[in-house]
Amino acid sequence: MHKSPLTTLCYIEKDDRYLMLHRVKKQKDVNKDKWIGIGGHFEEGESPEECLLREVKEETGLTLIGFSFRGIVTFSAKGWPTEYMCLYTADQFEGTLTECDEGTLEWVEKDRLMSLNLWEGDKIFLRLLMEGAPFFSLKLSYDGDELIEVVLNGTTMKTPRNHD
Repeated sequence: MHKSPLTTLCYIEKDDRYLMLHRVKKQKDVNKDKWIGIGGHFEEGESPEECLLREVKEETGLTLIGFSFRGIVTFSAKGWPTEYMCLYTADQFEGTLTECDEGTLEWVEKDRLMSLNLWEGDKIFLRLLMEGAPFFSLKLSYDGDELIEVVLNGTTMKTPRNHD
């Protein structure tokens, strides 16, 4: 069964902090040592919301009650299939935080987020989320770890530097 090109990512919010996952537990992990939100790949037949709720429950033990669909992010990377990510924030949940087998969960103050080891493109959509941007479509193109193109709502924001 190949992985779906569709994923969800959620930033769960509490007291001006986001629940972040520090990916330190898996050996083979494209996100190794990076800090990311909570989420994963759709399973067969799932809607975005079903995937969101299942992934959050599996990775954190929490059950989301209130969440917002904030944007769609298209990831394009050399040598990898394109991924489409449904981006959510959530501020209402119940349950108790559990251990995550993919990394360490930590509530991080929003004003500290940008100092973490984040993907370059994640900083862009985190800013959009924190600024309360209306629903957006963001395309991020990578070459390895380097972010080479950013297109927001169809408008190019950043393109590669010229390598002569």
